[in-house]
Amino acid sequence: MQAKRIKVRGKVQGVYFRASTQEQARRLGIKGWCKNEPDGSVLIIAEGSEENLNALVNWCHHGPSNASVEKVLVESIEASGFEGFEIKR
Repeated sequence: MQAKRIKVRGKVQGVYFRASTQEQARRLGIKGWCKNEPDGSVLIIAEGSEENLNALVNWCHHGPSNASVEKVLVESIEASGFEGFEIKR
């Protein structure tokens, strides 16, 4: 089990980025959460296999159809053992 902190910048709020991220994460069996940040970015904390995390990161580079992703920052972090994948408000 690996964990990543993913910060997605661009036009990523108000375009269903969080809901789409949750859908992708659940499809990939990834646990964690995502939330909108005050700076206009979306923060994702994700745990899963290396292969599935890489698939999520790759998806983050384009996101849902209405998003316009400018940058995706990824760092490895310690896993926390989340139960599911939720959207934080």
